[in-house]
Amino acid sequence: MNALDKGLEYHKLRVYKSKENLPKEKQLAYKIAKMVCDNVKISKEVEDMVINRIIDNASVAIASLERRPVANARAMAINHPRHDNRGSAVFGMPNNKKFHAEWAAWANCTAVRELDYHDTFLAADYSHPGDSIPAVLAVAQQLEKSGKDLLKGIVASYEVHVNLVKAICLHEHKIDHVAHLCPAQAAGICAMLNLDIETTYQAIQQALHVSVSTRQSRKGEISSWKAYVPAHGAKLAIEAVDRAMRGEGAPSPIYEGEDSVLAWILDGPKSDYTVPLTAIGNEKRAILETYTKEHSAEYQSQALIDMAFRMRDHIADFSQIKNILIETSHHTHYVIGTGAQDPQKMDPNASRETLDHSIMYIFAVALLDGRWHHVDSYTRAKAQNPETISVWHKISTVEKPYWSKAYHEKDPNKKVFGGKVIITMNDGKVIEDQIERANAHPAGARPFVRENYIGKFDMLTNQLITKEERNRFIGLVEDLRNLSSEEVKEINLQVTDLSNSTLDSKGIF
Repeated sequence: MNALDKGLEYHKLRVYKSKENLPKEKQLAYKIAKMVCDNVKISKEVEDMVINRIIDNASVAIASLERRPVANARAMAINHPRHDNRGSAVFGMPNNKKFHAEWAAWANCTAVRELDYHDTFLAADYSHPGDSIPAVLAVAQQLEKSGKDLLKGIVASYEVHVNLVKAICLHEHKIDHVAHLCPAQAAGICAMLNLDIETTYQAIQQALHVSVSTRQSRKGEISSWKAYVPAHGAKLAIEAVDRAMRGEGAPSPIYEGEDSVLAWILDGPKSDYTVPLTAIGNEKRAILETYTKEHSAEYQSQALIDMAFRMRDHIADFSQIKNILIETSHHTHYVIGTGAQDPQKMDPNASRETLDHSIMYIFAVALLDGRWHHVDSYTRAKAQNPETISVWHKISTVEKPYWSKAYHEKDPNKKVFGGKVIITMNDGKVIEDQIERANAHPAGARPFVRENYIGKFDMLTNQLITKEERNRFIGLVEDLRNLSSEEVKEINLQVTDLSNSTLDSKGIF
């Protein structure tokens, strides 16, 4: 057993024929439920990171409140008010306005995800574990749970999410990563509510069953659905837990069955996965392996943006660039690089969501501007600028074994997400540089700490909230473990003059 195995047990996951009658105690969902229900002490280190991520989520949510997808999600949510003070808060709305938990989670998850600017974990698959926070928080507010309860739920959701992402690749089967998120959201809610193993087991299975969807959401004309995905998962997870609490069961075994997710959606009848699970009695620390974004762009671009900033100092005339080659991992090349063979990623008329998934565009803008901004870097004028297009269309990517191997390292201290960039000028001069991790990564040049999270919060919320509201929120969240249920209801940021804050009749609701 090496240091990485300490505190873990490994579950061998395969498909079982119906006649084999796999006992539930040997099923992955049941073992996850046991892990979730294991009430172990939460360290100060883990608690501090949870607080960081609540602050991070709030900052990106407030910055996106007036964007169309978020405004529409909020408009849908506020059509489902509660009048008994047992509802949940919606970001931007007054704290005395309460809404049904699943709809508050819908609005808040969309706001958090819209800018693609919060935390990430990359392993066998992609993930944004912080997408669970609005779902767990909404239920905590509606059911009047304490800060200590909320902390427990968030820690559990991260633990489930990270462990699934370490082991099971969804994207190679063109399945969107909500299929890991939704069970994690359900698990976090169950942990917070102190539900028993059986109920948690059923909720996790239900959440997985209803949340499988395709990755067309990340291909072609990437629409606002990218922002709605975690919100969809949140609603499904909350409803799954509600049904399980009422005694309703789920398709079982959901992972291992003859007609299950493994058998027909993932690797098929010959599936063979090994899933790490935190051993009973051990602290849940997976959140410490995750990392946030300093730049509002797909995570695999974070390190390359940092490198573009320093490479530009060696270029006197950008018009003299002949070509740019980015040597990187399989994931970066085939998902956001030229290996995707997706013409939308080179299209000046592409959506913001598509540009966010084009490393060619991102590197070009970062190289030219020497900065990255969550709004300015994605404007139509920026994408259609002749100088942008000229550099953008000279960029290509290629997979190199070193970067792919390093990307999949199990040891988080060795895992890297960067690449090597080779810029060839018209006069034959070659400029080369490489980077392994983003500056803000825990193992990067400038790892994010509380000061950085609050700095990002202030940058994104400046002029959107009052100083008093800023101080109230930060002070409240930093005392998370000690918050009463009434104080948990106040975990929200109120914005004056918020659009889409009254009922409308544009849709069905």
